[in-house]
Amino acid sequence: MKKKVVVLTGAGISAESGIRTFRDSNGLWEEHRIEDVASPEGWHRNQELVLDFYNQRRRQVLECKPNRAHIALAELEQKYDVSIITQNVDNLHEAGGSTQVVHLHGELLKARSTKDENLIYDWPRDILTGDTCEKGSQLRPHIVWFGEAVPKMDEAIPLVMKADVFIVIGTSMVVYPAAGLINYAQYEIPKWLIDPNDMPLPRIPNLKFINQRATVGVDYLVKQLLEQA
Repeated sequence: MKKKVVVLTGAGISAESGIRTFRDSNGLWEEHRIEDVASPEGWHRNQELVLDFYNQRRRQVLECKPNRAHIALAELEQKYDVSIITQNVDNLHEAGGSTQVVHLHGELLKARSTKDENLIYDWPRDILTGDTCEKGSQLRPHIVWFGEAVPKMDEAIPLVMKADVFIVIGTSMVVYPAAGLINYAQYEIPKWLIDPNDMPLPRIPNLKFINQRATVGVDYLVKQLLEQA
């Protein structure tokens, strides 16, 4: 039986494919206040602004390609049972070849009903005012906004609990509830944190830090793991 590797990824892995990270140092997201474009309140205030914002993000994602880090994680499936838990809303893990991906914060290339959250559609084009679900309600981006529940946590937590190896890539470990996932990993298993930024490391047993950008650090670690398998 293959060992279980669980990987938590954040904005840092997608940044190397040209996708801008979550927010700039001034607290704005693509020159917008986050509460205006990433909250239910913002949606109710200005639906056109929110749709335009995500339409631009969607067009950008469609132009980007997976980088070496995405591809290396897919290669890990040759000898391990690999589950990716990502905070990213792009499709670069899937495009890189990973077959088990849990999107905690939703997916840009999908749309969902504003009336029934279980009505989700593949949507690789702009969402326009007047685009509706089968029940007649306006479609919205399939994104978890601030103030909304993160339903995929119920899927992510059991995966982490079963991990034989746990890897965190390109995330500051400050956005909850995702940042708390590492606490569900078993005490004795090896844990890796890959990030180019110096950061205060959490007091987690058996945690090692690779102070590199994702394309370098992931490639290095994946080669090690494949040799050990």
